[in-house]
Amino acid sequence: MALKTELIGKEHALVAYEVGREKIREYARAVGETNPIYHDPEAARAAGFSNVVAPPMFCVVYSSPAMAPAVLDPALAINLALMVHGSQEFEWFEPVVAGDEITTQVTVKNIYEKGSMQFYVWESESSNQDGVPVVKGTWTNIVRAG
Repeated sequence: MALKTELIGKEHALVAYEVGREKIREYARAVGETNPIYHDPEAARAAGFSNVVAPPMFCVVYSSPAMAPAVLDPALAINLALMVHGSQEFEWFEPVVAGDEITTQVTVKNIYEKGSMQFYVWESESSNQDGVPVVKGTWTNIVRAG
């Protein structure tokens, strides 16, 4: 199947995610984060934050609702049965705290072939309710030859 390189640059719809205190606490417990700023509002305030802080990789929680429609975009016609995770890279900016509303925009950054494999690369950019960037992600999936 021919690659749909004309879709490079396609922007997907913005997706908003309201960050909840309990969701941060649950995530922190699940990944073994014991720092009180991830669990206790008083500890977070004492450290200079307005509420409990989301651990850095919590970005996957608020980015995923925007990533799913991009990966599942029918225009790409990706064979999901042959797709594997390639990589994820993140660049963090402003910390995310409970009560933030994070908006994520996903763009198709690259589509290419290497050998018999197809590579799909997306970039996600997430900002808080004040328009301040919180994280930029690069997500790569590989579709193996079928």
